Amino acid sequence: MANQVILRFENVVFEYLHKKPILDEANFNVHTGSKITLMGQNGAGKSTLLNLIKGEQKIKDGQISITNGASIATARQTINRKDFQKTVEEYFTSSFEITPTNLKSEISKVMEIVNLAVPTDRLIKELSGGQQARLLLANALIQKPDILLLDEPTNNLDKNGIDHLIEFLIMYEKTVVVISHDADFLNCFTDGVLYLDIFTKKIETYVGDYYSVVEEIQNRIERERKKNAQLEKLIKDRKQKVNFFAHKGGKMRKLARKMSNQTAELEENKIELRKEDKTIRDFIIPAQEDILGDIVVIKELKIIQNHEPIIKKVEKILNRKSRLLISGPNGIGKSTLLRTLVNNKSEKAKIMDDVKVGYYSQDFATLDYEQTVFESLESVSADGVDTQKLRAVAAGFLITGDLLGHKVSYLSEGQKGLLSFVRLVLMQPGLLVFDEPTNHINFRHIPIIAKAINEYKGAIILISHMPEFVQEIKFDDYLDLEKL
Repeated sequence: MANQVILRFENVVFEYLHKKPILDEANFNVHTGSKITLMGQNGAGKSTLLNLIKGEQKIKDGQISITNGASIATARQTINRKDFQKTVEEYFTSSFEITPTNLKSEISKVMEIVNLAVPTDRLIKELSGGQQARLLLANALIQKPDILLLDEPTNNLDKNGIDHLIEFLIMYEKTVVVISHDADFLNCFTDGVLYLDIFTKKIETYVGDYYSVVEEIQNRIERERKKNAQLEKLIKDRKQKVNFFAHKGGKMRKLARKMSNQTAELEENKIELRKEDKTIRDFIIPAQEDILGDIVVIKELKIIQNHEPIIKKVEKILNRKSRLLISGPNGIGKSTLLRTLVNNKSEKAKIMDDVKVGYYSQDFATLDYEQTVFESLESVSADGVDTQKLRAVAAGFLITGDLLGHKVSYLSEGQKGLLSFVRLVLMQPGLLVFDEPTNHINFRHIPIIAKAINEYKGAIILISHMPEFVQEIKFDDYLDLEKL
């Protein structure tokens, strides 16, 4: 049974726009009980592929086969905003056409599996990002699917949450297809990789753990590069001889034609080298200069203990060059503190007037999904930023001209993250407020982002669950909400 193919793509073609395919004759098989990672750079179509598996979008050509009508459930990257007004129980209920009679019992089981302890009458909008991430997984599990699709499941999870998820996936007996940029997480349970190449629009299949597959891909690229180098040398040599013999008469000219044909065959034998995933360019976030004195004053904040809010006294003052790292487990109130500051909801936690705030929200709440990408960038650009500079900055973040006319809602989650960084560069803020800025971001971009944040000349407040990212940024102040 373990070797039975449960999911098959045969010559699948899919496109959003005419003659601009996301998939071009894609082929792969997934076997029952396997744990498969889906790789590919931001915008390659990984989330789209999950939608196709689920049957939520129609292919243009080819065939997708699900063996014996296997059931499928997806834990998406984020909860739909229209669901924020639902309670936890209502959210679970919405997954069923007919509400099971034992729903409360099933909710209790899946919440225990994902280590989520919140009242079921709690509104989803009141949950932290980490709690929402657990809820997404629990909501998929309650459907008891034969194929579980996970789209960036570690986003917003703290270390305990990630460890718990790894343990669950290792023990899980059914089929899993997962998208993630967290290499260490993937390597713990992956036994195969589907690589979606954004340039060829094909899907390549690899067997092995995540790090072995990445090494295999790199070795293959190196072999292809060496083979092409040898062919290039041979082709160059042949062309020189063809040119020499072509100017001779009789048999020499005939030999030149023969060698020319052989050279053409060599050209055809050259391997089309895999283009490396593009990486964003190095960038600088300019800081607002006309700031004097204190920028942020926090005298009091609210944390959550045993599902109840508790007021805590603190004394934090940030000036122009201050860097504050906020930590604590999921659900304790980290994101709530940032929203309170940015939205000016408390006199006890306040950003001073005239400070331009660059806020990176983990749920992209600062983005208007109905604006075009160009309008989103233009709306935050500082004085002196013209259209040419806007386009140049956006291109450095792989937000190219063909994307600028699309609505923000068209972008992948990873592209929304990069768009948010473009906005920060164009805004030239005096204070950067980051809530999990590595969520959805390709791991190749993260060192460049960390470098830019570390070199920023203004004040910084940061929340991040990624230790290797945090250690690249120098902080001079810390606020651990769990220790208050």
